[in-house]
Amino acid sequence: MSEYILELRGITKLFPGVKALDNVDFKLKPGEIHALMGENGAGKSTLIKVITGVHIPDEGDIIIDGKKVSFKSPRDASHLGVAAIYQHVTSFPHLTVTENIFMGRQKVKMGIIGWRAMHKEAQELLQALDAEFNSTDLMGSLSVAQQQMVEIAKALSTNARIVIMDEPTAALTRGEAARLYEIAEKLRDDGVAIIFISHRFEDMYRLASRVTVFRDAGYIWTKNVSDVSENDLIHGMVGRELDELFPKLDLVIGEEVLRVENISSTGIYKDVSFKVNKGEILGVTGLVGAGRTEVMETLFGINRYYAGNIYLDGEKVTIRSPGEAMRRGIGLLTEDRQHKGLILDWGLGRNITLAELKKFSYRGVIDEKAERTQAKELAERVDTRAKTLFDTAGSLSGGNQQKLVVARALTSDLKVLIMDEPTKGVDVGAKAAIYEVMGELASQGMAIIMVSSEMPEILGMCDRIYVMCEGRVTGELSRADATGEKILELAMKKGANHTEKTEMEDAG
Repeated sequence: MSEYILELRGITKLFPGVKALDNVDFKLKPGEIHALMGENGAGKSTLIKVITGVHIPDEGDIIIDGKKVSFKSPRDASHLGVAAIYQHVTSFPHLTVTENIFMGRQKVKMGIIGWRAMHKEAQELLQALDAEFNSTDLMGSLSVAQQQMVEIAKALSTNARIVIMDEPTAALTRGEAARLYEIAEKLRDDGVAIIFISHRFEDMYRLASRVTVFRDAGYIWTKNVSDVSENDLIHGMVGRELDELFPKLDLVIGEEVLRVENISSTGIYKDVSFKVNKGEILGVTGLVGAGRTEVMETLFGINRYYAGNIYLDGEKVTIRSPGEAMRRGIGLLTEDRQHKGLILDWGLGRNITLAELKKFSYRGVIDEKAERTQAKELAERVDTRAKTLFDTAGSLSGGNQQKLVVARALTSDLKVLIMDEPTKGVDVGAKAAIYEVMGELASQGMAIIMVSSEMPEILGMCDRIYVMCEGRVTGELSRADATGEKILELAMKKGANHTEKTEMEDAG
């Protein structure tokens, strides 16, 4: 009997002009959670598709339970107990949980679908996962975390012994992620082998016993998680040290560009005040639900406020729409790139130039050559990895999608750029590229507001930091005085609204 439930030996996968996997090895033990880490484009997604039968490798062997197997389709992989759960759940929102679990595998007897039996089995699967919803609920009524739980139930309904979880925590709150951890550990304890793909180091340290790193379509190493430091991991993934991740430039901060004074929105935020200067990277942080995004959407004309004032270049302004915000020189990179940031069916080139198409048009006709030249230049500037400018945005990895959103901002003449969770769900290499663009824009005099839940990037990139809790600003910290402990204390300091730096230092 083999020690491993799954082995990949010398797997190579070629696409036209691209070697997606280059002589890759991988080993998975029964009842283990094995983290798979690497930059976008490192080969992780292709590996998943090989294991699940979507892609047939050009070279190499797939071995399950010590026996060489050959998958011609996902159905072949499923029959041998392989299932995958993806970051972006593909579901049928107008159908019930049961219908989603058994889609394509309905229980049929004498031409009649056995709904009662399917609902019963689906409910038993949900109960085993301690789900707080029912098999008869509509899929579209569930949260993202609950929909992922349905995907796990679907995997269990096929008696899966190998479960691949691809970025399952990327769209979850910390509480929802903690619940997913519990489910993954329960599956592990029941003997299920799990490949856990994530860009979040905390996922790996919390769950996995071993970690494998890929870089540039190749295998780098496999180690016990207990023996791996963050610096080891970053160096393995991108070939750089931890201290090179945050390329913060020491710039001369200019005059005030934007000032917010005591703005309030009923039930969302109250008496919020802050300012940002020319050439400054300002951090805004706090726990989920602190009201950070809502404040930024107000500055961009999406939300309304009933009290307070906004000043741009010293002039009081009222911004009623995103179009007006952009005309005044305020840009927003939304946190939700999938639904609000990109048109997924359009090519990446048009997504980049979308906000400034007027620049390339004359009498209603677009100069497509000029547009493509600009899009290509900006895509390369943020190191977007794609075959052509005509590749759809939806075909790109999460990190490359985020780079598109950043590239689009570079087409506009902005005074203030608001970046809401700019590195959410992207790998460390893509993060470094985005940080470099932030620094470059700041060096050109742009005022950057970065909203982030990630403490390292707030501390590593920001000149000043405002902390929010339950809709109020609870503190301001300088770069020199900011620590993780001070930020966390202020993020949990309910009901406060202190903006004087001396008060913040006392609070820390």
